[in-house]
Amino acid sequence: MDPYTYTNGEPSFNLHLEQTTRSWLHYAIDFPSAHPTVYEKNNTARGEYFEPQTDSEAPLAILIHGVGDRSVIPCKALARSLAKRGIACFVLYLVFHSSRMPEEIKSRFPKLTNDEWFESYRISVIDVRQIIDWADTRAEINKKQIAVIGLSFGGIISAIAMGIDKRIKAGMLLITGGNFEKIARLSKILGNRMGYSPTEAESNARQDRYRQYLDQLAEKGFENVNVDLSTRDRGFLTDPMTFAHSLRKRPMLMINALWDEVFPRQATLDFWEACGKPAITWLPAGHATIWLWYPIINRKIAGFLRATFGL
Repeated sequence: MDPYTYTNGEPSFNLHLEQTTRSWLHYAIDFPSAHPTVYEKNNTARGEYFEPQTDSEAPLAILIHGVGDRSVIPCKALARSLAKRGIACFVLYLVFHSSRMPEEIKSRFPKLTNDEWFESYRISVIDVRQIIDWADTRAEINKKQIAVIGLSFGGIISAIAMGIDKRIKAGMLLITGGNFEKIARLSKILGNRMGYSPTEAESNARQDRYRQYLDQLAEKGFENVNVDLSTRDRGFLTDPMTFAHSLRKRPMLMINALWDEVFPRQATLDFWEACGKPAITWLPAGHATIWLWYPIINRKIAGFLRATFGL
């Protein structure tokens, strides 16, 4: 069962020019979500697009922030920097950004229902795929050079989108990981914030079921293994580990914090190994303080994209 399918119609993106520099054009963008929900505010996706001022086709990097508005700041800084280097950048605002989050969700966040969390993953991945549909219509974008850059929750969305959509040729995943059950049990922050604190026995039983599911995936493929959507096992469909086998043959860069309070090192290493041990950098920081190393992160991402796409 693939929860990330959608009706792929003609992209209907509205662009509003906000700023012009010698290096890039800056647009505000909105478009209707292909996976609408009962919350009207969620149903218009928003973002920013930085189009390089070049005569040749440009690669496209889709930048996906974490939970909340503040994580958009490094995304926009990276987008401006990459656009100066000739790389088109689309900064997507997720359903947890204030411009899209309805009051009914904001008042309870992050302690949402399982249905609401599941829908947030579906909407976010489908939003990314709609951006790629739109990129296919843009003359200035090289359709064979599309990458995702995901931060924290955005890294999870990036990993799923890469696993589902082969048009994404490369991925940069920052301060993120996989194996949700291990994250819930070992994270200093995430499990309690989301109201999920399993006992060791419960966690081990769920890990056993997840390993069985991953074994079935390896044998039959993602589309051919069913998950009961009425149980917590539905979370298997939103765990980056589920899609790791599909990422092994594509260029990846991981940048992680040594003292991450949200994504435990063990969970990150599980995901890294499942992805075939791509390039990984560990910075001496926590989940939020990693941005004190922004100059290094910026250089590594720019260098990775330039090398991957032969710029």
